[in-house]
Amino acid sequence: MKLTIVGGGSTYTPELVDGFARTDLPITELCLVDPDPARLGPVSGMARRMLARAGHPATVVATRDLIAGVTDADAVLLQLRVGGQDTRRRDETWPHEVGCIGQETTGPGGFAKALRTVPVVLEIAEAVRAHAKPDAWIVDFTNPVGIVTRALLQAGHRAVGLCNVAIGFQRRFAELLGVAPDAVALGHVGLNHLTWERSVSVDSHDLLPGLLGRRLDELAEEVESAPAVLAQLGMIPSYYLRYYYAHDEVLAEQLREPTRAEAVKAIEDELLALYSDPSVDTTPAALERRGGAFYSEAAVELLAAMRGADGPPRVVNLRNDGTLPFLPDDHVIEVPARFTGGRFVAEPVAALPDDIRGLVAAVAGYERLALDAAVHGGRDRVLRAMRAHPLVLQHHRAEKLTDLLLAQNAGFLPWA
Repeated sequence: MKLTIVGGGSTYTPELVDGFARTDLPITELCLVDPDPARLGPVSGMARRMLARAGHPATVVATRDLIAGVTDADAVLLQLRVGGQDTRRRDETWPHEVGCIGQETTGPGGFAKALRTVPVVLEIAEAVRAHAKPDAWIVDFTNPVGIVTRALLQAGHRAVGLCNVAIGFQRRFAELLGVAPDAVALGHVGLNHLTWERSVSVDSHDLLPGLLGRRLDELAEEVESAPAVLAQLGMIPSYYLRYYYAHDEVLAEQLREPTRAEAVKAIEDELLALYSDPSVDTTPAALERRGGAFYSEAAVELLAAMRGADGPPRVVNLRNDGTLPFLPDDHVIEVPARFTGGRFVAEPVAALPDDIRGLVAAVAGYERLALDAAVHGGRDRVLRAMRAHPLVLQHHRAEKLTDLLLAQNAGFLPWA
C-alpha cells in the first residue's frame, strides 16, 4: 500500500507516523510531499527513524514533486496550510478591526482560509485523479474540512473529510467511564467545527444525562462553555461553539492575548529542531502542545475501515443525502458513518432541536456561498458569503470585512 501525505512537511506528520508504525495497515511506501525543503527534510528523516525503531518495513519517500508523490498511491491524505502560520496569524487578527473574532476555521478568518485553500486542493485532487490508482481515496484533514470536502465531492472526487474533535470526545468519555474507546458510541452531529454530542452510549445505554448531572462544571470547562449552556441543551457542544455562544467574551480574550499562530510558530520551531536531531526517534512531548490530539488514531481507524476492517461507525465528513432533511443532499455534514459497498453511509440521525437546526442551517448557507466564492472568485460573491455568516450578518460590517480579507489575501487570490 502506497500512502501519500500532501503537506508531509507538517509538524503533525510524526504523530501520523507513530500511528502507522503501531498498526497492521499494509503500508509499504509512505510518501511525503511538501514544497518546503526546510520542513520536508527534518520531518522525513524523523519518519524514517521512527519506522526503523518500530521495525516497520515501509519506505519513506520525500519529494517536492506532487505528480511523483501521488503516482500509484492507494490513498492520499491532505494536511496542507496555504500561506503557513503567517496567514493564520493574519486570519486571527484582521477581523478584530470590526469587532469580530479571529479564528482560522470559524468566522471571517475561516472564510479567508477557505478562499486560499479550495483552489489549491482542487488542483491536487486533479493530479490524484490522473496519476493515483483508480480507486484511490482522498482523506482531507485540511481546514475548513467541511467546505474543502464538499469542494472535492462537488468536483467528482472520491473523498472524505476527517476531524479529531469526535475521537477526542470519545477518548475522554471512555476515560471518564472506565471503558475501552470502541465501547463508546457518540451521538455526534452537525457540521465540521459546529457539532454537538447528543448522547454517549455504552452497550446501547445513553450515559450522557448522568455525566452531565455528575460532572457538569468539569465538562463545561473542558469545552469552554458556561455550565448553564450544557444544562439547557442536555448535550455537549464542541469547543468551537464558544465562538457563537460566547462571541464577545472570546473576542475580549483575543484582544488581550497573543495569537494562537504565534504560539504554534514557536512550538513548530522547537519541533523542527528536534526532528533534525538524528538521535530523536520517538514523538517528542512538545508535539502534544501542537494540538491535534488523537489525530493519528483517527486516521488509522478510518484507513482500516476503508480496507474492510470491522468496527463501529466512525465520525466523518460526507454528503448529507437526506440525513439532515433540512439541508440539501449535496451538503457535507459531520456524523457517524460506516464504510460499506465502497462508500461511506451515514448512520440515522434523530430530528434536531429547533435552535440547533437553525444554527446548522444558517452556517450551511454561508458555507455554500463561501465555496461558490472560492471556486469562482469575485468581490460580490465574497461579500454575499461574508454577510451570510451568523457571526457577521450586518451589511456594513460585511463590507469592511470583505475589504480587509481581500487586502490581506491579495497574493493568494489571483482575481482579487
